Amino acid sequence: MSFHSKIGRAGGGRVKRTLGVQAALEWTFRVEKAQLELPERPDPERERGFGFGLEYVLLQRAALGCKIDGGQHKIGGYTHEDAEVIAATVAGMPDSLGGKRMAIRVAELARAGLTPDWMPGAVPRCVPVDVRRNRYGERASTIVVGTQRVLARGKWRTIEVLACPVTYSPHPQQIEAARRAYDDWWQALDWVRDGLVTGGMLRDIEISMAMPKAKPWQ
Repeated sequence: MSFHSKIGRAGGGRVKRTLGVQAALEWTFRVEKAQLELPERPDPERERGFGFGLEYVLLQRAALGCKIDGGQHKIGGYTHEDAEVIAATVAGMPDSLGGKRMAIRVAELARAGLTPDWMPGAVPRCVPVDVRRNRYGERASTIVVGTQRVLARGKWRTIEVLACPVTYSPHPQQIEAARRAYDDWWQALDWVRDGLVTGGMLRDIEISMAMPKAKPWQ
């Protein structure tokens, strides 16, 4: 059953479908296949709050209001007006949250139905930098770090001092970067949710307060 067929009427009024912001984004970009149209920003200093994003969405809503049939972007079909508004809101992502780069990331993840990989269960482990394999198995590679004279069987001999270079895998910085990227995405979704709730421009969808876990690794 399609989204449109689930919309009913009660007492002559619209019955809205309640979605969390992540589900709404996936419906917008994955189901309705709305396009992300990124506008040029006339004033690079305006990068805080909802100012630019909601102004842009209002302009988009005004354009949509002239089209009774709704969206015009999905090839071979109808794009729901609410999907156009949600896409326009994402396109207005402020620079303080990543701007166009983050808008594209949010849309691409939603279109794929994915959540950013925050490397669940990742624990840095000390491992050899290099491992050599032969018919006898695997052995950590070693390097010469010095020499030492030792007395063996009544004779002084010079022997090499070997060491095994090690590293941490995954590196703590990799884990930190992945979780920082997840947090940036979460902040962007929070901004989109607040903008949609504050704007009140959706006709058939109501955005709930539901959000993905803020820090699922904790």
